Amino acid sequence: METITTDVLIIGAGPAGLTAAALLAKYGVNALTVSRYSGTANSPRAHITNQGSMEVFRDLGIEDRVRAAAVPNEYMGNNVWATSFAGTEIARLKSWGSGTFRLADYTAASPTEMCNIPQHVLEPILLQAARENGAELRFNTEAVEISQTDDHVDAVVRERTTGTEYRIRAKYLIGADGGRSTVAEQLEFPMRGEMGLGAAMNIWLEADLTKYTAHRPGTLYWMAQPGNDYWVGSGTWICVKPWSEWVLLCMYDPAEGEPDTSEEAVIERARTTIGDDSIDIRIKAVSKWQINHVIADTFQQGRVFLAGDAAHRHPPANGLGTNTSVQDAFNLAWKLSFVLHGWAGEQLLDTYTAERQPVGEQVVDRAMQSVRDMLPVSQALGFEPGQSSEDGWRTLEEIFAPTARGEERRRELDAAVDLQNYQFNAHGVELGQHYSSSAIVDDGTDYPTTTRDPELYYHPTTHPGARLPHAWLQHGTDEVSTMDITGHGALTLLVGENGQDWQDAAEKLADEFGINLPVRRVGVGCSYDDVLRTWTGLREIGSNGALLVRPDHHVAWRAADFTEVPLESLRNALAAVLHSSDTTRGK
Repeated sequence: METITTDVLIIGAGPAGLTAAALLAKYGVNALTVSRYSGTANSPRAHITNQGSMEVFRDLGIEDRVRAAAVPNEYMGNNVWATSFAGTEIARLKSWGSGTFRLADYTAASPTEMCNIPQHVLEPILLQAARENGAELRFNTEAVEISQTDDHVDAVVRERTTGTEYRIRAKYLIGADGGRSTVAEQLEFPMRGEMGLGAAMNIWLEADLTKYTAHRPGTLYWMAQPGNDYWVGSGTWICVKPWSEWVLLCMYDPAEGEPDTSEEAVIERARTTIGDDSIDIRIKAVSKWQINHVIADTFQQGRVFLAGDAAHRHPPANGLGTNTSVQDAFNLAWKLSFVLHGWAGEQLLDTYTAERQPVGEQVVDRAMQSVRDMLPVSQALGFEPGQSSEDGWRTLEEIFAPTARGEERRRELDAAVDLQNYQFNAHGVELGQHYSSSAIVDDGTDYPTTTRDPELYYHPTTHPGARLPHAWLQHGTDEVSTMDITGHGALTLLVGENGQDWQDAAEKLADEFGINLPVRRVGVGCSYDDVLRTWTGLREIGSNGALLVRPDHHVAWRAADFTEVPLESLRNALAAVLHSSDTTRGK
């Protein structure tokens, strides 16, 4: 059997696999990506893209492409509950940081904006970026058998068009092959959780709903109609392209039978929730899927890593699926690059599970809780199993009645809708991820606490393990973010106004460790001028201090002030982060 070799084999070309392919190619790593499918995603699937992922795309140099292809943030803001598009609006919630009380939080936290970009639109952009960076990808190629030894991984793959099989031998393998992961199954990664907690049908369709949506632009429109046919007559409309392309999501109970997926039946479902028979409807595709609540106990076994849905499977609530997958790849890619280039010890790779598995577990649990938290909305509307249509409409109308009971019902509904902020404005969940591992050097201080809810609100801090806070800086005539002057596959040292001794130490240690270690002088009157004083208020270190920032924009180490021997302090920090010894760095 023919054998080809590579440093990293990526199995799967979804958001996690394509992001890893693009990053590794940019970092100069020899990697090969294979996918059993003929190309990228052929339907919308995931769509919410949060600021954390947009920062990864900014680092890759493709943020502008993603934004150009996406539904912009200003069209995402309204979450609408109604009896139908043409019917009565029941409630509305400003979401994804668009509301008056949250917009400033989101704007201050990142140089990027959230957007709504369906997966079948995003993946070709990632694929193009990967190929432009020199990545090799092979579609119609499925993994048949995977095994590993102490020094390599073997994967027998089959070309689905010809049936030809050959072996790929790699130093490391990334299993990014989705919720039915062959990699996870064959390597027997331990999983826990539950599968099949619910069933849903996606109806991808075209219908011009401009007159019902342009005045209240949003990503999600929740249609609530009472009666025995509650499931048949209700659904969630997801905007794919304003305001003419949609996915209608309908939940169902498999115990009561599978839904009719004929064109006639699904058009009728759509008409029921549009409420206007004059609207033309064209069905593009129908698919079914299930709700899972599963997390891998470890994301690494030997030389094999899991990323994306292969490692964590959860409902689409909070829009965290693709985002977590992209950020898995961002965490893992730089570590593989450093190890393969000889800049770090192999133990650095052990920190992938230590850092990303807790995040994956948090995301799975948060998404599942958000699904549970949607029940109070239905309860506040007065819907009950077995309820007649007449009784359902009567109890719904009571909400709008000018009576004491109507006022009480409105309070119940308002509380239920307010609870949805934990799904649609969970900024802390989206950006507040912080790591604890041997690639983070603790500085002996407590992680800062905040009086605001940590799930709803992101709290910027430079504490080791945290995401580097964003601040706008002036560099010549350019306005740049702290995110722009870090990352890009390198460790970066940020120093303040009195940082010359740190800069001198960094230049010596870059040679000693054989790494690229750019130093950025950030502060008032510095090369990166904090003219707005935003960074001064966020940095939590003095003008004599320093921050070591990892390629994934997380703070690895900080010195609050100048130390007596900066060279030794920074050397110890680098050795810890890189799991390096005198021997491995050639001293």
